[in-house]
Amino acid sequence: MHRLGGDGRLRGGHMNPVSYHDLVVGASYRSTGRTLTQADLSLSCMLSGDWHPIHADQAYCRERGIPGPMFHGPYGILLAMGMSTRLPEFAEPVIGALGLKEWQYRRPLVPGDTVHVCTSIHAKRIASGGRRAVVERHFALVDAQSRVIQEGYASTLLLLDPEEHTA
Repeated sequence: MHRLGGDGRLRGGHMNPVSYHDLVVGASYRSTGRTLTQADLSLSCMLSGDWHPIHADQAYCRERGIPGPMFHGPYGILLAMGMSTRLPEFAEPVIGALGLKEWQYRRPLVPGDTVHVCTSIHAKRIASGGRRAVVERHFALVDAQSRVIQEGYASTLLLLDPEEHTA
């Protein structure tokens, strides 16, 4: 497993961008950790406009047997996608995200959690007559106890040089 920091550097040296043809199905990568804060949760509420008490009210949560406010489910997707931007760094230009599938929320995400992202290359294929490629990765947002918080698949669209990439 390759371990990358937030700056895209492989521990022990710089990770060079990986070309589509050099991507290996099954290769896995791991980001460094990030500890989530109350400020992150407040920002999530502000950006989404969702101030439901489960996200913002300690007393509401306690009255219902919930230890405290938790992040919105989609915040984990935002973290997983953002923390894995360079897992790996593609040599070809990224021209779009094609969507998520089978995304699951397994555990609540709360302030104080330290998380990292594990990604692996699940599949790859050339599309559009050799002009584009689709790379599907599995993502797992994992806490400090190695428990999966959220996981699923996302596909990325790459722009290929048709003279260098053949079907």
